Amino acid sequence: MGGPFEITVVSTNEELGYINIQEAIGEISRIEKLISSWDKNSETHAINSNAGIKPVKVSLELFKLIERCKQISDITNGAFDISYAALDNLWEFTGAMNVMPAKQKIKEAVAKVNSNAIQLDENRLTVFLPKPGMKISFGAIGKGYAVDRAKELLVSKKVIAGMINASGDLTTWGTKASGEKWLLGIANPNNRAKVFSWLPIVESSVATSGIKERYVLINDQKFTDILDPRTGYPIREQIQSVSVFSKNAELCDALATAIMVMGTNAGLALVNQLGDTEVIIVDSENTMHKSTGLILDEIH
Repeated sequence: MGGPFEITVVSTNEELGYINIQEAIGEISRIEKLISSWDKNSETHAINSNAGIKPVKVSLELFKLIERCKQISDITNGAFDISYAALDNLWEFTGAMNVMPAKQKIKEAVAKVNSNAIQLDENRLTVFLPKPGMKISFGAIGKGYAVDRAKELLVSKKVIAGMINASGDLTTWGTKASGEKWLLGIANPNNRAKVFSWLPIVESSVATSGIKERYVLINDQKFTDILDPRTGYPIREQIQSVSVFSKNAELCDALATAIMVMGTNAGLALVNQLGDTEVIIVDSENTMHKSTGLILDEIH
């Protein structure tokens, strides 16, 4: 999944608690095998291998995930797009690349990025990528989906409370063993080592996306590793981080990525139109922006 998972459960029986955690790990591994484009035995790999050739029959689970991904692509105007994988080989964010990709190569790759072109047949449960070279990847939503499914499994096993954290994609239910709410510390934008505010996470999820250390340096200009799937180029507005809060970790994961691409104003405008969803954006000047429904009490 590209990062570690931390699983905490509240249980009256320690042995049962460890069994529950192992069951959750098993579910996360199952999801990884389903959605991994690198696993030659996965349904996702089969879809990519048959791009431009034929539709591929898939499980109802993967079909519905792709269906939701297309819906998120619609509401973000393509800033989130699982077919962005066609851009994979254009940029090398290791610091070694020092020449821009050829414009024609970018143009050809972007022509294969189009979530609307993914053909879904609900009756046959098939997925078809119509253009050779089209690929899908769940890198911007997979962790959130796995977190949701692991939580769903634990709740079905009567686990009364817990927290699952997948490198910043986090969900909770119930309360701590002490009865206290799960709390998320919001870092001070001007001093990341200090907590600006504590936010209770009650039956809710959060995902954070941000600028990493991976980049390319071309003509003394640094390009970070978040690409706009609509253009094939790295994003222009250098947002430091985006944290999205909602009931569903899958949606949080996808929107956090999309808002990095959309920019501050468009991201806030989108979230303010969605129900039960909030966002905190820290821009390149370390200024914090938040959606209208989010109330933070600053720690003095």
